[in-house]
Order: sequence, then structure tokens, then C-alpha cells
Amino acid sequence: MLLLLLPLLGALVSAVEVKRPRGVSLTNHHFYEESKPFTCLDGSATISFDQVNDDYCDCKDGSDEPGTSACPNGRFHCTNAGYRPQYVPSSRVNDGICDCCDTTDEYNSGVVCENTCKEMGRKERETLQQMAEVAREGFRLKQALIDEASKGREEKQGKLAELQEGKKSLEEQVETLKTHKEAAEKPEKEAVEIHQKAWDGECPPAPPALGRIERERGGSSCRFAAGSPLAESLGREGRIGGTLDPNPLGPALVQVPLPKKPPHKATGEEPEEKMPPYDEATQALIDGRSLKMSLEKEISFDFGPLGEFAYLYGQCYELTNNEYIYRLCLFNRVSQKPKHGGSETNLGTWGSWAGPEDQKFSVMKYEHGTGCWQGPNRSTTVSV
Repeated sequence: MLLLLLPLLGALVSAVEVKRPRGVSLTNHHFYEESKPFTCLDGSATISFDQVNDDYCDCKDGSDEPGTSACPNGRFHCTNAGYRPQYVPSSRVNDGICDCCDTTDEYNSGVVCENTCKEMGRKERETLQQMAEVAREGFRLKQALIDEASKGREEKQGKLAELQEGKKSLEEQVETLKTHKEAAEKPEKEAVEIHQKAWDGECPPAPPALGRIERERGGSSCRFAAGSPLAESLGREGRIGGTLDPNPLGPALVQVPLPKKPPHKATGEEPEEKMPPYDEATQALIDGRSLKMSLEKEISFDFGPLGEFAYLYGQCYELTNNEYIYRLCLFNRVSQKPKHGGSETNLGTWGSWAGPEDQKFSVMKYEHGTGCWQGPNRSTTVSV
């Protein structure tokens, strides 16, 4: 059976062989027909076919001498079976140096060349296979990132929806607690206000619960209704003392001298009172609002057509050279800081994707950085 197939295979191979002048590519062979005059490929002249490759340049474009070095602008086509076909300048034909891996350019120079096309083809195929494997791994990682971004986006949107639902309930709780708090603190605030005004030399009108207050003529003391909560409170604290003033038309009054303020200290400052922590409901509302704003900001970013760049959000990278430390926080900002100390310079905050129309997501643009001296604001372009 094998013996019967060999002649058939030989016939098929011979059928594939296309007769054409030396140095002509298979795609151009139809321009070179022995039975017809040859017309230069640039149309500049028509010559008889026996003038093709006669070592004399007849065409301005050198197309009549593809297999010789007669024309300075001619091209010799190397078939390079087993490797990649290529063109070399026809001036290199028979120059004693093998330019084609199949040695066809040195057919009449006397130089013995080794056909290296198969070996070069093998090496190139190995390289292409490695590149294909890297590409497959890259696509696999990209798909994993897309899936992760999609899942993360769904989770963030769900969390945002929960926050939106819980926001109203928390606000109602805070409002209720605030009302209770204000009601509970109102008497205390009124008492503190009266104490403070008494301390400042004033006798303000007091609520009925604190008793009547009358200002002594002369302004150095106040008279409080005897037995009133305020009179008793001031007496207990030891801040003021007084004497009983009988009043035939009403309750007895206690005359109390206004307290004197201590002199201000020449040096030193009183420590500032620290703000008390928020109650649990208020803190939950503040935290929820902050998280909501953060989620809304992240969801608003354009992370690519399928979200494949979402994994870069919040990641920062540094590059150090002899003079500066550059810091890139993706989708946030770019900065520059002197290596040996000094203030940081803003090189731009996230603007948008700025690649060409067919590769929009290949370039990042960071804008509106610190202004240059008498110039525009700094900006940074990042190639992805």
C-alpha cells in the first residue's frame, strides 16, 4: 500500500510546484508568464520575457530583475521552506553572504551555505508555543479577575442596598434618642445657665421650679425664694451665703451676695474638655453613611468593559530612582517625594481612561496635580 501511495504523493507535490523566475514570490508569479511579454509592475515599460533576470535593469521599479543584483531597488524573494519567507534587497544576491536561510540568494557566488530553515523554524515554533501558553495563562487570569470583580460588585451592591434600607431605621432611632436626651438635659441646662449668669453677676429670670429671683438694688446680690431648689443648691455648694429677708407680702427671701470670680491665671491654660463618644445608634449611623459613600464611589469607577481592572482599586506601587520616590495608587492619585527628605508633590488625581479608541483601557490619565512654577498643573499618564 505504501509503495502505491508514494507515486501519488510525488504527483501531488509536483502539482504544487509553480514554475516562476528566480526571486519571484508565489503571490506574484502570475505577472511572470513566459508566453507573454513582461510588463513592469509599476507599468513603466513592457519588455520581452527573455529580458527578465538577464542582469540588466529595464524597469524603473526593478521588477524585471528579481533574481539578480542589476537593479538597486529590486527585491529578491526567499522561499525559506520550513521557516518564514522573506524579501531581501536584490543587491545582496550573490554577494558572498547568505541572507536567506534556504541559501537561494547565493546560487552563483560559489559560497557554500547551510540551509538552516528547519532549525530556525523549530526554534520559532517553540517560542510561539511559549507565547501562546503565556497568552492562555493571561486569559485564564483575566477571566478569574473578571469573575472576582463581578462577584465583588454584586456583594457591594447588596451591601449598599442593605445600608439604604437600614439608614431610615437608624435615623429614626437617632432622632428618638436625641429627643429623649434633650428632654432629660433641659433642667440641667437651665440650672447651669442660671449658675453661670449668677457667676457672671446677673440675676436672670428663673423657671418656677427654681424659685423666684430678685435683684438687690446696687447689683451686688440676688434674693432667692427661701427654700427654693436654687437657694438650697447654692448654699450646699458653699459658693454663696445669705441672710433671711422677711417679706410680709409673700414668702421669705434669701439675700445672697453674687459670687466673685477668681482672678485669671497669668500662665497656663485650662485643659479642653474632650467630646464624649457618640451613643451606639449615632455611631452606627455615622459608620453606615461613611461606608455607603465609599461603596458608591467604588461602584462608580470604570474598571473596564468586564470589570477586569477592579482588582487594582486601592493598590499602591512605588518606584525609586536616584532622586525621587514615585508612588502610584491606582484610581486615586500619583505623588512624588524627594528620596532624601522633603515635602510630597501631587502629580495628579484619577481622571479617566485615555487610550486610543480601539485600546481605550491601555492608558490611565491622572490630572489636576500641584501646579508647576508659572505653568500648568502637573498630570501623569500611566500605560497599562
